[in-house]
Amino acid sequence: MPNRPPTLSVIVPCFNVEGYLPDTVTSLVNNARDDFEFLFVEDRSTRDRTYEALLELTKRLPRSRVIRHERNGGLATARNTGIDAAEGRYLTFLDGDDWLAPGHLAGLVDRIERLDVDFVRTDHVQVTGVERAVHRAPEGRRHTPLDPRSSILPVDETTMVDYPYAWAGVYHRRLLDRGLLRFHDGLRTAEDRPWIWQLHRGADSYAVASLHGVFYRRGVATSLTQIGDIRQLDFFRAFDLVLAELGDDPDAGTLRTKALRTYCVVIAHQLLDRGRFERQVAGRLRRTAAEALGRMGEDELAEALVGMGEERVRLLRRIRGGMKGVAA
Repeated sequence: MPNRPPTLSVIVPCFNVEGYLPDTVTSLVNNARDDFEFLFVEDRSTRDRTYEALLELTKRLPRSRVIRHERNGGLATARNTGIDAAEGRYLTFLDGDDWLAPGHLAGLVDRIERLDVDFVRTDHVQVTGVERAVHRAPEGRRHTPLDPRSSILPVDETTMVDYPYAWAGVYHRRLLDRGLLRFHDGLRTAEDRPWIWQLHRGADSYAVASLHGVFYRRGVATSLTQIGDIRQLDFFRAFDLVLAELGDDPDAGTLRTKALRTYCVVIAHQLLDRGRFERQVAGRLRRTAAEALGRMGEDELAEALVGMGEERVRLLRRIRGGMKGVAA
């Protein structure tokens, strides 16, 4: 029946991605079913005709809608707009410059229905120019229901909260009803960090599936990962939100150590790569990093930074000051 609620809602935020949309939309045409809906959120593009391209390209995609923001709100807000409009039992995401293998969406629905979990996470294929590489979700237990909290630790290893990509998975609508699926409005980068933490802390069950149907473009000129402007510094707000939301968690002590380590890894990464930032932004990065590190105690840093490596720990010591007891 054409008016029945969809099984799956696919949310696609789009901003300055006109050149990539033919691949993106074609991949969705090759995934379409009459019980899937496709919601494109056009976030007031400034450099191209993304909106007009969407209106034309989606004519061949059944059960699709284009929603246009009145003003640019950033990726988190665009995803929330799509979430608010979604009617599906399950929700998934795709960025406007990425694409899917044929049948990937059907595979997502099959896994979450068979495993009967709150959400399923998947691997993905990273695309850099003509090179492609499979990136595995950092959880070895596959195709079985798991406690999401069991995949947050250990502190000194890459875990599922370090794999935050919203588009690498599918999510049951009941997570939205419990307040676990929306993003923090206004975050323009690192929007998925507080989001993945709230999922793993609050959901009851999840699974990891060995699906390789999401193709994630790296090196896109318009991507925020490639742009050294002030929006990049939103990661400070994102990790501060993670730490604030841990306050009433029964395992707050251990989880805070993990969150601090990830926060410091990202701070060190941005500082080591500060040459790509505009000069004023690079100065702001250094000052804000010093303030963030200054709010962390030396004892908890000593625990969080074990094994992080001499170069990064030395850099963090220099920015923060003190940290005499913190070893690499």
